[in-house]
Amino acid sequence: MAFRHPNFIDEQLASLEQQNLYRRLRIVSVNGPMATVNGKQAIHLCSNDYLGLSQNKRVVEKTTRALRQVSQCSSRLIAGNDPAILELEALLASHRKTESALVYPTGYAANLGVITALADKNTAIFSDELNHASIIDACRLSGATVKIFKHNDSDHLENLLTQSSGRKIIVTEGVFSMDGDSANLREISKATEKHDAITVVDDAHGDFVMGPEFSGAPADAGVNVDVHISSMSKGLGCFGGYVAASDKIRELLINTSRQFIYTSALPDHLCVSAIAAIPIAKKGHLQKKLYRNISHFKKNMTGLGFSLGNSSSQIIPILVGDEKKSVLLSQTLLEEGVFAQAVRYPTVKKGSARLRVSLTAMHTLKHIDIALSCFEQAGKKLQII
Repeated sequence: MAFRHPNFIDEQLASLEQQNLYRRLRIVSVNGPMATVNGKQAIHLCSNDYLGLSQNKRVVEKTTRALRQVSQCSSRLIAGNDPAILELEALLASHRKTESALVYPTGYAANLGVITALADKNTAIFSDELNHASIIDACRLSGATVKIFKHNDSDHLENLLTQSSGRKIIVTEGVFSMDGDSANLREISKATEKHDAITVVDDAHGDFVMGPEFSGAPADAGVNVDVHISSMSKGLGCFGGYVAASDKIRELLINTSRQFIYTSALPDHLCVSAIAAIPIAKKGHLQKKLYRNISHFKKNMTGLGFSLGNSSSQIIPILVGDEKKSVLLSQTLLEEGVFAQAVRYPTVKKGSARLRVSLTAMHTLKHIDIALSCFEQAGKKLQII
């Protein structure tokens, strides 16, 4: 049966194809540091499971035992406030050293929920130009006046703050998801105090990976922020998002955050997963393996002549620039047994396409050395190095 659709859909898809911006879903089965991609076995360099906790036996066993039902099938304010969620929130608040925490179904929802609850038409939001799409969407939905400051440019931020009045919110990522560099949180903290602003930090990629007790980018910078937002599907290897802040901010979110009020609660077995993963993540042995892998990969990739930008984390951009060439590099690597996805506009600016490599504690040095050899061959073949 043939289905009708407007002509503009064909035109839009054709335009994406012509610009090398067309995306296709692949069939991916993950097994530790490896993945089967469209039937091809490859070293997996795309996962955000930085510590490998999604496949930790203890976490999986506790999750399986807790699976008495699939979901609470309700919002938390109606019938979904399972005790496991409250236990998890207490652990997350302790982890972040805040008064309280609030769990959302995803990190994306947490960003939308917090920013739209804290900001209104009388608010000015100051957002780093490289912030994640969820932050951009949240700023737009809030109805606030949004002022974009140049990436990690504290002078530009200061100028924008000086020119504004009323309620002020500064929002940034802790570790930027496409460049792998860290926010200048010390300078942002100074600006916050000077201008009586609220600081919101999306620390999805720094959480459980960096800082004292692995409490994230603000702890690593030695600063306090008003609102921590994070994802439990990165360093913790589980699922869901959360906010850590004061008791009063938590109460405000419970009462006004649409992304919290009008959605189903995170299933209790997923809360149990995170509860089981937190003490393992806090031990530090997995981060030690991860840091070793980061150092080894970066040193050798730089030696081969690849450009890695200013990454200071496990997120390492292999900068290519040209969209078509970045796709070809990804395809060539997969043929050789390395899975590293091309990232293109609108995720990054046009002309700044790259492969986004994510290293994990699951990789051995042998995995990385094989990947390095494949990068060298593919880079020379495509005249990238």
